[in-house]
Amino acid sequence: MLNRFDPSQPSGGEAEVRYLDGDFRVVRPGNFVRCAVTGAPIALDELKYWSVDRQEAYATPEAVLERYRDAPRP
Repeated sequence: MLNRFDPSQPSGGEAEVRYLDGDFRVVRPGNFVRCAVTGAPIALDELKYWSVDRQEAYATPEAVLERYRDAPRP
């Protein structure tokens, strides 16, 4: 599985994650990532919303909508 890492490695703190289509890969182990809109910590096992293009995570569907409302239009 892509999201597994060696549990003997220290995992406290913020993780570094590569966001993929329908999944994500943990690059540097940690317990959480931060919401790009609110700055709130998101536990990796609770991570449901992210942008592959922007490579950022979101805590809630409302945070996703806020980010896309603020995004420049082409």
